[in-house]
Formats: sequence, C-alpha cells, structure tokens
Amino acid sequence: MTTYFHELSTRTCWWGLKEDELRLKIVQAGEPILRQTARSLRREEITGDEIQRLIQDMKETMQDAPGVGLAAPQVGLPLQLAVIEDREELLKALPSQEVEDKERRPVPFHVIINPVITSSRDDIVDFYEGCLSLAGFSAVVPRARTIQVKYLDEHGEHQLVEAIGWYARILQHEIDHLQGTLYIDRMHSRTFASLDNWNRFWKEKPIGAVLKDLSGV
Repeated sequence: MTTYFHELSTRTCWWGLKEDELRLKIVQAGEPILRQTARSLRREEITGDEIQRLIQDMKETMQDAPGVGLAAPQVGLPLQLAVIEDREELLKALPSQEVEDKERRPVPFHVIINPVITSSRDDIVDFYEGCLSLAGFSAVVPRARTIQVKYLDEHGEHQLVEAIGWYARILQHEIDHLQGTLYIDRMHSRTFASLDNWNRFWKEKPIGAVLKDLSGV
C-alpha cells in the first residue's frame, strides 16, 4: 500500500490551509486513473492504518465538496473503495416534490469495498446526475431503480444491501467509478449541459419533457 499512498501525495497532492484541515484533491475527467479498473482490497489491508486513514480523509473530502459519494479513483488511488452518505441537510435544501420523485432518503455514512451488483431489476428511471470529477456539468442518466449489492465494510465484514431510488443510483454511480466508467458513458448524450445552462433552460422541466425536447426529432 505504501506505493499507492506515495503516488497520492506526489501526483495529486493535498490542499488546505492547515495540516488538520487537509482534504484530498478530486481529480477531473481526463485523468487516466478514472478509466482504470481499480484493484480489490484484502481484509488485512482494509483494517490497516493506511486504509482507515484514507476512509476518514475521503469522508471529509466528500462532505467538504459537498457530495453524496466518492470513490478512491477520484482521489488518485486505483482501489475498490468508495464512501457514501446522503445527509438530511442536503435533502432539506431541495423541493419536497423533487425528493419524492427521486425516492431520495437520508443515507448514513458507510463504506463499500470490492462491491458487486448481484441483482438489478428492469425498472429503469431517468434523472439528471452530476459527478465531482466532472465539475460544472450534468446530464440525464438511466439507472436501475432497484439493485442488490454485496460488499465489504470498513471492518472487512461481508454486507448485503438492497437499495431503491436515489440510494440505488448513488451505489451504481460509485461502483461504475471502480470499473473505470463515468456517467457520461451512460447518459442521454443530448442532455449533457453545463450547470449554468441546466439552471437557465432545463431545471424546471420534467425529465420526460427534457428528453422529448432534446430528442432531435
């Protein structure tokens, strides 16, 4: 593991004003590491000091961004590890109808390591999606509404979760990162927009209307 953490400090560096406020730098699209398949972690690595420190640093970076998920490749490390948290205060900032439409509920902080989607239903839903590694952009992305995922937690213990709605979307987005996939590989390409233009032209429109307007027909 030392090699990976040396890479992190020399390639992507740290940022922050004080040592106790350090956050990890989130790499942006075009960085080769975002297109690599990350390697699995062994249990003894997971419980070691370096990975435990990484988990805490990633948690702080995700919250500082702010975001609802962050994968290790996004901070320059090709490891099958991601952190997830959808905080209550993030939901409170959204219109209640949007929260309901997205089936978005608070998700406590947790870690997924070596995750595998074991089942995925055919109930595909479309919503705008963004990414901390594609800062300033968004697009409509089709995702399964319901999935089941097995993974190891931060203690190296086996876990199995069935997720629905927005939580299922977060899981799929982060698991994609661990396979070198970005949402732009799955998006309805004609909906890709800067956040400025999304706010100007598309924010108030239902997804179905957006897809119809941009269908090119």
